[in-house]
Amino acid sequence: MEIFEIEGDYIELFKLLKAEGLCESGADAKAVIEAGDVRVDGEVETRKRRKLFPGSVVGFAGVSIKIEKSVE
Repeated sequence: MEIFEIEGDYIELFKLLKAEGLCESGADAKAVIEAGDVRVDGEVETRKRRKLFPGSVVGFAGVSIKIEKSVE
Protein backbone atom coordinates (compact mmCIF):
# COMPACT_ATOMS: atom_id res chain seq x y z
CA MET A 1 0.00 0.00 0.00
CA GLU A 2 1.30 3.42 -0.95
CA ILE A 3 1.06 6.45 1.33
CA PHE A 4 0.05 9.89 0.06
CA GLU A 5 0.61 12.75 2.49
CA ILE A 6 -1.60 15.84 2.35
CA GLU A 7 -0.77 19.20 3.87
CA GLY A 8 -4.34 20.53 4.04
CA ASP A 9 -7.44 18.90 5.48
CA TYR A 10 -8.30 16.88 2.36
CA ILE A 11 -7.58 16.22 -1.32
CA GLU A 12 -10.18 15.69 -4.03
CA LEU A 13 -10.27 12.23 -5.60
CA PHE A 14 -9.52 13.24 -9.20
CA LYS A 15 -6.57 15.36 -8.02
CA LEU A 16 -5.12 12.41 -6.11
CA LEU A 17 -5.21 10.17 -9.19
CA LYS A 18 -3.44 12.84 -11.21
CA ALA A 19 -0.88 13.62 -8.47
CA GLU A 20 -0.01 9.93 -8.09
CA GLY A 21 0.53 9.61 -11.84
CA LEU A 22 -2.24 7.04 -12.21
CA CYS A 23 -3.94 9.29 -14.79
CA GLU A 24 -2.26 11.64 -17.24
CA SER A 25 -4.72 14.48 -16.74
CA GLY A 26 -7.61 15.62 -14.63
CA ALA A 27 -9.96 14.77 -17.50
CA ASP A 28 -8.62 11.20 -17.62
CA ALA A 29 -9.03 10.90 -13.85
CA LYS A 30 -12.60 12.15 -14.01
CA ALA A 31 -13.39 9.64 -16.79
CA VAL A 32 -12.16 6.59 -14.85
CA ILE A 33 -14.01 7.76 -11.73
CA GLU A 34 -17.23 8.25 -13.69
CA ALA A 35 -16.80 4.78 -15.23
CA GLY A 36 -16.84 3.25 -11.72
CA ASP A 37 -13.23 2.04 -11.85
CA VAL A 38 -12.17 3.68 -8.56
CA ARG A 39 -12.89 2.53 -5.02
CA VAL A 40 -12.73 4.55 -1.81
CA ASP A 41 -12.67 2.54 1.42
CA GLY A 42 -13.76 -0.54 -0.54
CA GLU A 43 -16.80 1.06 -2.18
CA VAL A 44 -17.15 2.15 -5.81
CA GLU A 45 -16.93 5.95 -5.94
CA THR A 46 -18.27 8.00 -8.85
CA ARG A 47 -18.01 11.49 -7.31
CA LYS A 48 -15.04 13.14 -9.00
CA ARG A 49 -14.57 15.74 -6.30
CA ARG A 50 -15.02 13.34 -3.38
CA LYS A 51 -13.03 14.76 -0.48
CA LEU A 52 -10.44 12.33 0.83
CA PHE A 53 -9.40 12.78 4.44
CA PRO A 54 -6.58 11.12 6.39
CA GLY A 55 -7.37 7.43 6.81
CA SER A 56 -9.15 7.08 3.45
CA VAL A 57 -7.92 4.28 1.18
CA VAL A 58 -8.25 4.62 -2.59
CA GLY A 59 -7.99 1.67 -4.95
CA PHE A 60 -7.42 1.95 -8.70
CA ALA A 61 -5.60 -0.13 -11.33
CA GLY A 62 -4.25 -2.59 -8.77
CA VAL A 63 -2.81 0.19 -6.59
CA SER A 64 -3.96 1.04 -3.06
CA ILE A 65 -3.21 4.48 -1.67
CA LYS A 66 -3.75 5.51 1.95
CA ILE A 67 -4.20 9.20 2.73
CA GLU A 68 -2.22 10.52 5.67
CA LYS A 69 -1.74 13.97 7.16
CA SER A 70 1.69 15.43 6.49
CA VAL A 71 3.73 15.92 9.65
CA GLU A 72 5.27 19.38 9.56
